[in-house]
Amino acid sequence: MIHPEIAKITERIAQRSLSSRQAYLSQIDEAYSAGVHRSTLNCGNLAHGFAACNQHDKSALAADIVPNLGIITAYNDMLSAHQVYEDYPKAIKQFANEFGAVAQVAGGVPAMCDGVTQGQPGMELSLYSRDVIALSSAIGLTHNMFDAALYLGICDKIVPGLLMSALRFGHLPAVFMPGGPMPSGISNEEKSAIRQAYAEGKIGREELLKGESDSYHSPGTCTFYGTANSNQMLMEIMGLHLPGSSFVNPHTPLRDLLNREAVRVAIENVKIGKSRSLANLFNEKTVVNGIIGLLATGGSTNHTIHLIAIARAAGIIINWDDRSELSAIVPLINHRPRIKRLHQRT
Repeated sequence: MIHPEIAKITERIAQRSLSSRQAYLSQIDEAYSAGVHRSTLNCGNLAHGFAACNQHDKSALAADIVPNLGIITAYNDMLSAHQVYEDYPKAIKQFANEFGAVAQVAGGVPAMCDGVTQGQPGMELSLYSRDVIALSSAIGLTHNMFDAALYLGICDKIVPGLLMSALRFGHLPAVFMPGGPMPSGISNEEKSAIRQAYAEGKIGREELLKGESDSYHSPGTCTFYGTANSNQMLMEIMGLHLPGSSFVNPHTPLRDLLNREAVRVAIENVKIGKSRSLANLFNEKTVVNGIIGLLATGGSTNHTIHLIAIARAAGIIINWDDRSELSAIVPLINHRPRIKRLHQRT
């Protein structure tokens, strides 16, 4: 049973979005009808498209007999969360072959870390990077070589940008593949104590840096529930990750099994057809589910901006009033233990 107020807000969003949503779906229907027909491309176009493939994949793509998955990757080895993507394309290609398909890296997108640029001039580019990412992802998929897309991204502006682009290519099935969080380092209480000691002049920069490094210490998403981990929650609750896949640590057997299953699901969605396209699965209810998940978990307030842009990419118009009304009926289920007082007030 859906809460009557949630049903009311969802219906209001749908009514508000009738015109823009229909325009979006018309674009998607046109793209879906055009289809992906590699065997009808000019020979020069197709030869360019698979020139670097092995002979097995070339033959499969030339005959247009198997799904081809386009990989959009935000890999770089400066972001701990994205470093884990280094070997994903190779593994995805192997998994695709196992399931009778082919995969190619369709393109790469920039990925910056607010944790590095915060307080620095580079932070001025952070929000702008979301739209650059959306455009960069779209360029990769413009080649019309792909039957579905796999998106490799985790952090702050990267997932919103990737999803905005994925929705523009919503005639394709889309699966987002998380990398997982780094294992816990020192506790937040310990980290706060170190920062407090530094602020009071009791320790120097070397001790402070060691404390920060003991907290952010390995590949994987940062160990706090900021925008990056809120992204993972949102992708899962909106049905774009495999269930239960968001918070499995990198380089573990379960992570590898989930990645393999994500590839299988993408291929299966291609075979099922239009009903499994992203545009068909992503609607007003999806957006409301995302808002509810964000409110229930106490996720990043950055998504008060990002969800509006994501929804608009699918022709869905939401505003802060919708979120405010939902917040009045959605309980906060996230428990945060009380932080021990570090010093006595005077």
